[in-house]
Amino acid sequence: MIRAIDTVKSFDGFRALDGACLHVSKGSVYGLVGPNGAGKSTLIRHLVGIYRQDSGDIRIDGQEVYENPVIKQKIAYIPDDLFRFGADNIIDMMKLYRGIYRDFDMVRFERLKEVFGIIDPKKPVRRMSKGMQKQVAFWLAICCTPEILILDEPVDGLDPVMRRQIWALMMQDIADKGTTVLVSSHNLRELEDVCDTVGIMNKGKILLERSLSSLQGNVTKLQVAFKEDFELTALPDFDILNSQKTGSVYTLVVRGTQEECRQKMMKYEPVLVDAIPLTLEEIFIYEIGAAHNGDIYGLGADRKSGDKGGDEYAVKDIIL
Repeated sequence: MIRAIDTVKSFDGFRALDGACLHVSKGSVYGLVGPNGAGKSTLIRHLVGIYRQDSGDIRIDGQEVYENPVIKQKIAYIPDDLFRFGADNIIDMMKLYRGIYRDFDMVRFERLKEVFGIIDPKKPVRRMSKGMQKQVAFWLAICCTPEILILDEPVDGLDPVMRRQIWALMMQDIADKGTTVLVSSHNLRELEDVCDTVGIMNKGKILLERSLSSLQGNVTKLQVAFKEDFELTALPDFDILNSQKTGSVYTLVVRGTQEECRQKMMKYEPVLVDAIPLTLEEIFIYEIGAAHNGDIYGLGADRKSGDKGGDEYAVKDIIL
């Protein structure tokens, strides 16, 4: 549904996107993760049609996004740095959104007043806290009935109760309407609960793009202990990403499924072996660490995982 192919974008000689490739399937929740400065927000601004790429291809439903009002009707976008008009309150903003989105759901807008009851509809949005402004952004975006919801650090500034309510609303739309969600966030623990696909980005490229289950299934944490001192060089058939030793117990992060890694280890006759799945945060740390060391561990093919299929801002791209 959403595809970026070999996308390149430079600003004053700095290449913010360096051949980024991305593919998001319809009805999926795609988590885009990476360190600060990786190019996540820049890529997102291309996906919603704010920036035009220097080269490469950005398409949604097979159509180019930039200056395409038909495609933009399908997208609701919540940036990290929210935009709001000076004296407008949520009623004014609602009227603006209704004028932009044909399918704006007024019935749902009224019903969600209970969920966002702490918000005074007559108070100017600019006078609200960052957390309340984020709530306003979600309130309006959800009521647009978008086919695609693109979120950049969406729950930053929200308290845990409101974060849970926001995710519940979005997951309901995914289940009921097949909404496609792309979310960039540093809260990897939260993404792990909602995403089915993850793209890890660094230095303007997507290093790898896989389903979360596949990503977690191909990297394993082993805790092992041996009868005598043991050198890790004696494990030539293991692709070790990270190793630590505490007392007599080694903690190894290795390529492979839990079962195959456990079976391979048994031939070395350990007195203890335990295989533990990694969290998304741990996988991110090891993959980015590998990238900084100049070794992507054979993942180059993932950079081309998508299929081929500016500077001017439209009002609907930048409000909230």
